[in-house]
Amino acid sequence: MTKRGFTLVEIMIVVAIIALLAAIAIPNLLRARLNTNESATIEALKTISSAATSWASVNNANFPALLADMTPTGMAAAGVLGPPFLDDTFNPVPCVRNGYTIAYTSVDGNGDGIMDGFFATATPLSAGMTGSRDFYVDDGGVVCGAPQGTGVAAAHAGGACPPAPYAPLQ
Repeated sequence: MTKRGFTLVEIMIVVAIIALLAAIAIPNLLRARLNTNESATIEALKTISSAATSWASVNNANFPALLADMTPTGMAAAGVLGPPFLDDTFNPVPCVRNGYTIAYTSVDGNGDGIMDGFFATATPLSAGMTGSRDFYVDDGGVVCGAPQGTGVAAAHAGGACPPAPYAPLQ
């Protein structure tokens, strides 16, 4: 009985099949990660909106000046008592979560020193790799999205999305 190994052709066929499967699977995995990052970022913006609205309801309609003001560390530093509205993962500036940079801006629409609104934006750290859309939310609570690279939306009154290409997310 003689021992027989694999031929070069058989090995090349196996390698080609593995390469084909990898070529199909890897883009799908990257797309799934991108979608996961975007979904988690949308939820983070909804959380920020809810927290800021809750903050304003217990602070005479005065929204927090900074995102960190609603975290345990920020509240302790300011001497504010009570349970935190956000956890400390929202505290670092800039706030980076799930491949997105989240920026929070308070708005003093009347110039009276009382923050009567806010808006938050989220932009991908790496275009096409960590996200493909920019996001926006304000004190109206409507999360809006636009193609990545559209630019960060400025404050927009009325609790609606900024002008096109931003559109409300379903």
